[in-house]
Amino acid sequence: MTDVAPSAPARPADLAALAEYSAKIGADPLLIQAAGGNSSVKSGDVMWIKASGTVLADAMRRDIFVPCDLPKMRAALAAQSAIADQPQEFLLQEGGLRPSIETSLHAVFPQPVVVHVHCVHTLCMAIQADPLAAIGTALDHFSWGYVPYAKPGANLAAQVAGLVGSGEVDVIVLGNHGLIVAAETVGEVASLLAAVHEALRPKQAPLTGPTEMPDLPKGWQPAPDSLIRLGKSAELTAMASAGSLYPDHVIFCGVAIRAVPSVADLPDPTDPDTPPAILIQGQGAALRADASAGARALAQCLGDVLGRTAPDARLHYLSAAQNMELLDWDAEKYRQALNA
Repeated sequence: MTDVAPSAPARPADLAALAEYSAKIGADPLLIQAAGGNSSVKSGDVMWIKASGTVLADAMRRDIFVPCDLPKMRAALAAQSAIADQPQEFLLQEGGLRPSIETSLHAVFPQPVVVHVHCVHTLCMAIQADPLAAIGTALDHFSWGYVPYAKPGANLAAQVAGLVGSGEVDVIVLGNHGLIVAAETVGEVASLLAAVHEALRPKQAPLTGPTEMPDLPKGWQPAPDSLIRLGKSAELTAMASAGSLYPDHVIFCGVAIRAVPSVADLPDPTDPDTPPAILIQGQGAALRADASAGARALAQCLGDVLGRTAPDARLHYLSAAQNMELLDWDAEKYRQALNA
């Protein structure tokens, strides 16, 4: 990892361990997709957190963590100040990257180490119309809580703060979003995340079957296998195209996902309004040849999530207003620009 600017605070001893663990989970598409997810460690009045637009999988190849003023952030949250939604206001080094757009979410936890993932097992539960019923007794042996969907930022952080208190709760399921775990050490966070991920393993086995695709027009390529299998299911295609299920899909792939009747109905891939991924009913799915790595990862994620979801499940979709606030969010435009 490269050195940071001299003006930055001293690095805590466990930041190296957090970087190593972050790189490990960042390489697992069942836990992290593209630039999603983040991790942090607190040391006194400083919280080191993944920078916006960086990728956890890169944590051992480049310097992705930035220091933030933890008391200032907590004070802004307590005062319900507008700057609580501007993570760059709390940066403790000159220039460089901004803190994660979810910095406030990490700040409300009293535990030193916090990890936020978009794990597929959690998403299978968090997208349900009744997520608590879907989870059932799976997390009975954990100190956990649930928060309905809210756009990442101070509002979501305030809701989570109401649950975590002084540290009794260390697992939070975020509706239509993902999972947060917190602990005293990196090793404890790793063990906790692994245990929760396994406890939430869906009863529905992942889709299997052929992934062959018919010849595609120029400018299109076969989508990831999981999305191809989804497109071969009429029930799952209908579920996928009915709306958006979590924020990163909206950011990287657009609102919901379009389904067309046949390969001949694929739109012009050079049209800027053509989404990066499209389902082909009964035949599979196609990905634009120029699709970003983030779009490919989130196309695979949709297949991984719905491929583990019962075809008759009742789902909760983001509203039109929630989709638009994500697409018109300056913090997300910044993250996408860096990720591109």
